[in-house]
Amino acid sequence: MSLRIDARAGAVVVTLPPRAGRRAGMALLTAHAAWVMERLGALAPHIPFVPGAAVPLGGIPHVIRHAPELRGGVMLADGEILVSGAPEFLPRRVGDFLRREARRRIGTLVAGHAAALRVKPKAIRLKDTRSRWGSCAPDATLAFSWRLVMAPDWVLDYVVAHEVAHLREMNHSPRFWAEVEKLTPHREAAVEWLRTHGPALLRVG
Repeated sequence: MSLRIDARAGAVVVTLPPRAGRRAGMALLTAHAAWVMERLGALAPHIPFVPGAAVPLGGIPHVIRHAPELRGGVMLADGEILVSGAPEFLPRRVGDFLRREARRRIGTLVAGHAAALRVKPKAIRLKDTRSRWGSCAPDATLAFSWRLVMAPDWVLDYVVAHEVAHLREMNHSPRFWAEVEKLTPHREAAVEWLRTHGPALLRVG
């Protein structure tokens, strides 16, 4: 049996073996009620994609504003995310925009770091993971959480550099960290930022 908090959903998840019943799960939850309440209370507030909400982009808050008079979907202007079209499509349009922006920024960083190490990824994929910000598959496919576009640029730079370095060293040996150091000076600060602020990114959207 296990008990965990799903930060993205703001929910409690109880996992039971096949032979355990609902009563066992409720007993586990009751026994750890104080821990559950503490963890739920510590979650960052949920930020929906609605007009007036402040969504970070590159670590800088941008206020969502519905602008039906505009054309072209979504635009950035003076700390705002301007969204055209019908209001019922606004959440989807903001999400699609952030994913496109993540792909653009991550693609640029991957190209630069890969050129520096003289390596070439097979593909770049965006995901919405709960626990891993990036990964490098044995076939040289790089994957990143699209939510990294909301983190400061230097945090995104580190995560991309980390995964690109795996194209040369598929491990976490001293040789691997030496490759990371060639690409970015942000390792320690970025790791700390993700540890402290990363869970809040899961609460956006």
